Amino acid sequence: MIEIKQVKTKRQIRQFINFPLRLYKHNPHFVPPLYGDEKRLFRADYHYYENAEAVYYLAYRDGKVVGRISGILQRVANEKWGQKRVRFTRFDCIDDQEVANALFGAIESWAREKGMEEVVGPLGFSDLEREGLLIEGFDQPSTFEEQYNYPYYQKLIENLGYEKDVDWIEHKLSLLEDDGRLDRLSQRILERYKLHLGVAKNTKDFLNKYADDFFDVLDKSYKDIYGTVPFTDNMKKELIRSFRQVIDLRFVRIVLDENDKPVCLGLCFPAIGMAVKKSGGRLTPAALLRVFKAVRKPKVIDLALIGVVHEYTNKGVGSVLINELIHMMRNNGVEYCETNLNLEDNQNIINQWKLFDAVQHKRRRAFVKKL
Repeated sequence: MIEIKQVKTKRQIRQFINFPLRLYKHNPHFVPPLYGDEKRLFRADYHYYENAEAVYYLAYRDGKVVGRISGILQRVANEKWGQKRVRFTRFDCIDDQEVANALFGAIESWAREKGMEEVVGPLGFSDLEREGLLIEGFDQPSTFEEQYNYPYYQKLIENLGYEKDVDWIEHKLSLLEDDGRLDRLSQRILERYKLHLGVAKNTKDFLNKYADDFFDVLDKSYKDIYGTVPFTDNMKKELIRSFRQVIDLRFVRIVLDENDKPVCLGLCFPAIGMAVKKSGGRLTPAALLRVFKAVRKPKVIDLALIGVVHEYTNKGVGSVLINELIHMMRNNGVEYCETNLNLEDNQNIINQWKLFDAVQHKRRRAFVKKL
């Protein structure tokens, strides 16, 4: 018999965070989130809780944890998209339909109590969190920004009546031989629209100069993208806190207009997934040393964000960023770039990957069920 308990005690919090670490202990492709970030979910002052609420459940059989799930009522997203949805996230369980039924039953009951009409996911509080269920590419290592899952998850979810809402695809980008054409095109675009690249002395200087406008560009360029929510001041503060730790100016580009206002930005991170895997996401001294080595001379970089404000989307400005991405890789000895998630119908971005030796190697899905 499966027993479902809402996470409330410190012991249950530890069980919730530790369960996937145990489930994927011997899986070479799984990459955990930072342990400290997961603990922050259970703080009353967690930055997303000003506009959302969440519930966390554990499934037990004979006193042993066999699954977990979280539900999110993201009010801002529902208002923005005119929906009545609860999001599910952090679903992990053994290959057992009875366990999945009990976990999703708890989320669906909670959604009904809140007056919601659908459950959708996996989705986090915003699209800057891990999202989508892996349905292709199980033999590929996850990036730090992604969640890995076993193939059987899809069967468990679909057996409960969940259907496809959207798919994301991911590519591995390697460099082609450089013939100089993209350099020339990029320079013409910069000159035509009186644009230039922003510069900064260091991460602190970059954030002081561009942080506010950085979020403004993201809000404008992502406003019509599936699952996005507007940035609040608390979200900005938390992201800036995170960025101070991980931004490497070698892998950041921002394009400014003649008034020094950002119109386009690109952000990549050195791949640190394998560096934090061994410690289960805990930043132990040994893990920090591995992270430092991975950041200093990365062989792989993860594409985190590309944003172009609407006024420039059809002016070729994205090609400037792609050209800069190519130079990032070539100048720093990067073997390939992971794109992370692109909506399968986002041809504006997917067409840019034709400038690389691109291989589509993963696919993720968000599922939805009417209650």
